[in-house]
Amino acid sequence: MIFKEIFKRYNQKGLNFDQLPFQTDIHSHILPGIDDGSPDIETSIILLKGLSALGIKKMIATPHVIADLYRNTPEIIMAALAKLKVACIDENIDIEIEAAAEYMIDDNFIQMLAEGNQLLTIYDNLILTEQSFNSVADNLHETAFSLLTNGYRPILAHPERYEYYHNNYKNYGLLKEMGFLLQINILSLTGYYGKSVAKVTEYLFENNLVDLVGTDLHHFRHLEMLNKKGNLQLIKKYIGNKNFNQLNNI
Repeated sequence: MIFKEIFKRYNQKGLNFDQLPFQTDIHSHILPGIDDGSPDIETSIILLKGLSALGIKKMIATPHVIADLYRNTPEIIMAALAKLKVACIDENIDIEIEAAAEYMIDDNFIQMLAEGNQLLTIYDNLILTEQSFNSVADNLHETAFSLLTNGYRPILAHPERYEYYHNNYKNYGLLKEMGFLLQINILSLTGYYGKSVAKVTEYLFENNLVDLVGTDLHHFRHLEMLNKKGNLQLIKKYIGNKNFNQLNNI
């Protein structure tokens, strides 16, 4: 099949497939064709094979839910998950796959929360949220309070990438005070998203502010960067740090 040839080609490019220092990835976009991640089953299979080779045993797919862009519902997400599970059986991929969602904190999300709509969670009541990269959500504090009072534990995805927080690192402590758990993209450590993001990420690890990590895997480039020897060494250095108190990845 086509994806077998692609996987072989990527492996021949020098991917070393050392092991990541955790076995569960709680943030990825590997479900086929429903957001800006994997466009099809073949790509999803390649990505899963690569992650399996890196030591990942369990994947929690978290497709975007964003008003007017990716209006994914539990039904859409679970249908894509079911198709991918069948493909994994066909390809003998030894990896467990579940699905939740990455909810943009926008008017649509606020409405869903207010109406008591079904929301897809990670590990019982943990719910993955994100903000716009352009500006802080006006209602962030109120949303956090509403999530908590409704029995959820909110996770804020990749806070290190929100550059509007970079001018004052105390912002990250304030996010924790609101009740957010902080989930870091492991490639942020490597400079993949820029030097400023890498610097913030180091600060968060060194100050024991990281609760969870994830690959936020979207495409082949992410997989290649995870397989670079220097990147893996850096990731292991920080995730092995005694100050890192990760909830559910390891």
